Amino acid sequence: MKYENNRSGNGGVLILSNEDDEVGRLTYTIFPEENKLIISFVLVHPKFEGRGMGKYLVEEGIKFARENDWKVYPHCSYARSVMKRMKDVDDILLER
Repeated sequence: MKYENNRSGNGGVLILSNEDDEVGRLTYTIFPEENKLIISFVLVHPKFEGRGMGKYLVEEGIKFARENDWKVYPHCSYARSVMKRMKDVDDILLER
């Protein structure tokens, strides 16, 4: 599995792929003046669902935010539910 971060201006998409296919993607928006990354949407293609791929995308988004000293607001309900179950994100999780 590999990740590709296609950032353009204050937004972008993290793409998770295997050797042959795109597995899923996470879209985000950055508010640099607020040190905030908003996870807008997480999508896992149907043939890869149920294998934890969405969680991997959220974890990669968190890693990207940490590298840039940003807090994370998970606007996406899936990302929010994943982050609320994680134990090591209290320092960056924004509730609102």
